[in-house]
Amino acid sequence: MSLFHTLKFVANHPLNRERRIGSLIGFVKWQIGSRLAPGPIVYSWIEGSRFIVTPGETGLTGDIYCGLHEFSEMAYLLHVIGPDDLFVDIGSNVGSYTILACAVKGAKGYCFEPVPATFRRLMDNIRINDLSNRVKAFNVGIADKEGELVFTAGENCTNHVIPEGEKSTDVVRVKVLPLDTILEGQTPSALKIDVEGLETLVLRGAQVTLHSPSLHSVIMELNGIGTKRYGFSEDEILKTMKGYGFSTYIYEPFSKHLESLDGKQNAFGNALFIRDERVVQDIITKSSPVRIGHTLL
Repeated sequence: MSLFHTLKFVANHPLNRERRIGSLIGFVKWQIGSRLAPGPIVYSWIEGSRFIVTPGETGLTGDIYCGLHEFSEMAYLLHVIGPDDLFVDIGSNVGSYTILACAVKGAKGYCFEPVPATFRRLMDNIRINDLSNRVKAFNVGIADKEGELVFTAGENCTNHVIPEGEKSTDVVRVKVLPLDTILEGQTPSALKIDVEGLETLVLRGAQVTLHSPSLHSVIMELNGIGTKRYGFSEDEILKTMKGYGFSTYIYEPFSKHLESLDGKQNAFGNALFIRDERVVQDIITKSSPVRIGHTLL
């Protein structure tokens, strides 16, 4: 992302609109301060949670600049998850969603990150938040069957399974397993799936989980990569999720309002799938507010 687009993103972020100048000053301070620091920085995030960050990390630095990098989806998770829930984070990277669900809201968690170097940083963030007894982390990929796949290893938040014809010098061969095999009867309340286009294989290996009545929400990255990179149809993903009883929604965090998309995809990259709107709306209406920077959300 160019500097202009980054500054535009920061200034127009929903949590910064009432303090645009302050947010841009904060951006400049981070740019200077992080470069003067001798190593990684421990950043105090939301309600006592923390993460370890280095300059240039797209996701975590976005959380620093804006409070919640992916505003609608992250706020939704904060409003819908609680201590009695199990949250499953597929493609967790260094763990921002796991931190929100398990450190901020007290849920139990399973998280999966295939790239070993990224997994080590995920484990650092689990330990710094004292989540080792609440979160099970796995250095594996999630797919439709047991085996191995080759991943890129040097692309930060966008590491992915290498498709036929793509060349990369920094790669790693990783074990992959179906989600149902690992969960073995555990029933999550919410899933987050961010696997850079391999969503179709994840869903094929999660049929038992997706049928579970306790699963009310799935946050899934759908931005066209699966079609371009692997030839998977996102329309088929929407049909598959409909077959499991899910429909698509947009979430407005300030009003805690769900807007139905009638099974269609939104234009923002992440899809929010909900099985029973009435159940979920009741949960989020009753949820306690969370302080994010200057805002009580």
